[in-house]
Amino acid sequence: MIQPHLLNRLLAGAGVLAAIALGVFLFWFSDDEPVEVLGRLKGTPQASTLSRFTGEPCTTADQRPVMIMLAGDPVARPLSGIAQADVVVEMPVTPNGVTRFMALFQCEKPKEIGSIRSARDDFLPFAGSFGGFYAHWGGEHGALEKLNKGILDNVDALKYEGTVFYRKAGIKMPHNGFSTIDKITDMTKKLSYSTSWDVAGYPHQDIKAPANIATLVKTITIPYPQPFDVQWAYDTEHQTYRRSRNGSAEQDKDNDRTTTASVVIVMKTTASPLRDQYLIVNTQGSGEALIYQRGTVTKAAWRKDPTNLASKLLFVDDQGKEIPFAPGKIWINVTAPLSP
Repeated sequence: MIQPHLLNRLLAGAGVLAAIALGVFLFWFSDDEPVEVLGRLKGTPQASTLSRFTGEPCTTADQRPVMIMLAGDPVARPLSGIAQADVVVEMPVTPNGVTRFMALFQCEKPKEIGSIRSARDDFLPFAGSFGGFYAHWGGEHGALEKLNKGILDNVDALKYEGTVFYRKAGIKMPHNGFSTIDKITDMTKKLSYSTSWDVAGYPHQDIKAPANIATLVKTITIPYPQPFDVQWAYDTEHQTYRRSRNGSAEQDKDNDRTTTASVVIVMKTTASPLRDQYLIVNTQGSGEALIYQRGTVTKAAWRKDPTNLASKLLFVDDQGKEIPFAPGKIWINVTAPLSP
C-alpha cells in the first residue's frame, strides 16, 4: 500500500506535469497559430457568402433576386425601398425627360416597395442580364407583348392587383401601386418559375481612393432635365456617393435613409421617340461609359450582346478586360440624347 505522504507527492508531481503540458499546449496552439476546428481556422471568422453584385456579405446571395420597376416622377417621391436595392438602373423613358428605375433586391428586404410602374422594352436587356424575377405594373405595348410570351419570368400587377400588388389610399393614381418581396416571390412559386440562378455577377476588388485629395472626383452630375436631374456627392468617410435629385436628397420612405452607392456608372447611349409619350433607348450593342468609385473615375466601354437577352452586361477597359468594382451597391445611370 502506498503511504499517504508518498501518494500526496505523486499527486503533486502529476499536477505539475499536467500544468506544464497545458502550458506547452496553450503556447503551441495559441491564437497566433491557427488551429483547424470543425473545418474552420481558429481565430478566423466563418466564411460569409458574398453577393455577386455588391461583393459584400449577403445571407441570400444564392437566391434569385427580384427586379421591380419604380416611378421617377416627382409626385412619387420619396420611393419606398430605393436605398435598399443592390443594383439600380435609371434611364429616361419619355422625350421630355421623365425617368424610370429598375431596382434589384437580393440582400435586403424592404418592408414595402413602390411606387411600382410599367415595364419598358429598353429595360428588358438589363433584366435578362441580372437573371431575376421581373415585377411590373403593366407595360408599354411592345414590352408587354414580349413579357406575355414568356421572354422573362415576370409578375404583372395587371393580373394580380389586390393579391400580390395593392394600391394605397391617399396617393394619386397611377403612383399608388406597391408590393413586398414576399408577395412577389410567393407568386413566382405559384407560377412554377425556376428558383435556380446562375449569373456571374461582377468582379470586385478593394479600389483605393486617390492619395491626393485634390484629385478626388467629389461630385457627379447626371444631365437629365429638371426636375429629374441627378447629383452624386462623394462621402470620403464612408467612401460612397450620396444621391440627390433636383437638389433634394434621395430618401427611402421605408426608413428615411439617404440613397448611396459605392459604384456609379454613367452608361452613354442614344434614344429615339416611340410614338408621342414613349422613348426607345438603345441598351444593347456597345457604347461609352464612365465608372465612378472611391473618388475616382475610369473611362470604360459597355457591351451587351443584342442576340442574347441573358448575356452579361459588361463594363470593360480599352483592352477588353472587365473592370472590377469596389464592394457595395451599384447604380447605373443611362444617358441617352435623342438621335438626330
